[in-house]
Amino acid sequence: MKTINRLNYCNNKLLAFLLSTGFAVLLLGCGSSEQENKQQTTAASESADEVAEERQDDDQKVILIFGNSLTAGYGLEPEEAYPALIQDKLDSLDLDYKVVNAGLSGETTASGNSRLEWVLERQPVDIFVLELGANDGLRGIATEETNRNLRSMVRQVKEANPDAKIILAGMMVPPNMGPEYAAKFKELYPAIAEEEDIMLIPFLLQDVAGEEDLNQGDGIHPTAEGQKIVANNVWQLLQKAIEEIPNS
Repeated sequence: MKTINRLNYCNNKLLAFLLSTGFAVLLLGCGSSEQENKQQTTAASESADEVAEERQDDDQKVILIFGNSLTAGYGLEPEEAYPALIQDKLDSLDLDYKVVNAGLSGETTASGNSRLEWVLERQPVDIFVLELGANDGLRGIATEETNRNLRSMVRQVKEANPDAKIILAGMMVPPNMGPEYAAKFKELYPAIAEEEDIMLIPFLLQDVAGEEDLNQGDGIHPTAEGQKIVANNVWQLLQKAIEEIPNS
């Protein structure tokens, strides 16, 4: 069933500003209903359970993509979201990987940090893609807190799956919170990637953010065509990670 866009508390003036800056990157999952979030959580849980059962019987490797509405595929059919498109790519290349979409609309780094332990308990992970932080920027959360939460999630994955490859998806925010905040936010991701020795996607929404024909009516969430570009942005790093894993 197609999810329904709900922007019942989003500020139209802010939306216009975001579009004018060329960074339609925030408000990810803004106004998403409790029912929709429950559906996404249930879907992620069922997918994880399915993978866990399969993992007991074979050597299929797992790619866990953990994020917000961009990963969940807000406003689209599940098969149109970039995790599903990556699964299609893997299948076409006869690579024995299963992609788990653990995206949840409205997720912040704080809520993601709290949720991650539960997700990691459900199956081993060979590659972990972390796509969070944009909703922190929307709320003007201190970059120090976002930094702590992102690093905490990276370290949780390392502890639970020491051999896992970790990919961090970089994000940006427009300067409506002030140029200093926007600059500090942008610097977070490369600094974390370097210091934690993980891979970095410089900007997840490269060539999509601000492009009217690649975003839905809210001007924020990618269309099916936009998701294809996002999938390609992720694949460039994901392919490198796969090549570094033995027997891939």
